[in-house]
Amino acid sequence: MSACGGGGGGGEAQASPTAPTPPAPPPATSAVKRGLAYDLKDAADFSALSGGSVGWWVNWALKPNAAVLAQPTIAGAMEHVPMLWNFDFDTADVVAYLKSRPELKSLLVLNEPNLTDQANKTPTEAAAQWPRYEEVARQTGVKLVGPAITWGTMAGYTDPVVWMDAFIAAYRTAHGGRDPQIDALAFHWYDYGLDDQLTRLEKYGKPFWITEMANWHVGDGAAQIDSAAKQKAQMADMVRICETRSDVVRYAWFTGRWSPDPHFTSLFGTAGTLTEVGQQYKSLPRS
Repeated sequence: MSACGGGGGGGEAQASPTAPTPPAPPPATSAVKRGLAYDLKDAADFSALSGGSVGWWVNWALKPNAAVLAQPTIAGAMEHVPMLWNFDFDTADVVAYLKSRPELKSLLVLNEPNLTDQANKTPTEAAAQWPRYEEVARQTGVKLVGPAITWGTMAGYTDPVVWMDAFIAAYRTAHGGRDPQIDALAFHWYDYGLDDQLTRLEKYGKPFWITEMANWHVGDGAAQIDSAAKQKAQMADMVRICETRSDVVRYAWFTGRWSPDPHFTSLFGTAGTLTEVGQQYKSLPRS
């Protein structure tokens, strides 16, 4: 998502093409797994979150906010990870930017393709255009992290496993039987059961980036997340899973600031001030 998060759900695993051999996790500039999915731009917010436990952020764009570009020192030690949200990009421009920042080792691609209000690409459409991402990787050496899958709204493809299976099959059909370049798989999750969801995705043989996560469970009695205390409990559990699973390379909380905030997910209150949820995210132990 760029303004709101993905969905949650469950379901049985589907049959899939044979999984490729797992690659080495993509190298990263920051050694810190923990990040933030939010358009960070305020120097005070960077300062409040600094201290080593949160090392990177994504704003769903190739470049940081204009305020950061104008004064890059405000970002401190935090790394901006670029994203190509869909296929609306000029390859030459992207390559030129990435070559201007050789420290960038990973590129996030294709945000929530099976959500009709997000990237909204069928498996066949994504398979046809995926080589454009591969060409960027070929020219720059970046690792491709994506697609960023979740439970979606596209007819026939609400289950991310169903979408991925069809995407891989369509890519093989269109490109001589070879597999798409996917150096790590991105996933979004907003409910209970993160560990089980990742287990479903293990069959693809890829390391994971959880590029959006929180718990937005609603309408289920006491399980509904309707207080900061409940969100903090879920945050602690999700962070523990991400920190202890060796196949999770990075993870990012959604979001920095949101008003109104019905799910108590905001890390920031006023500029440079962490909420109690934000204070916990910064202080939770790393593995």
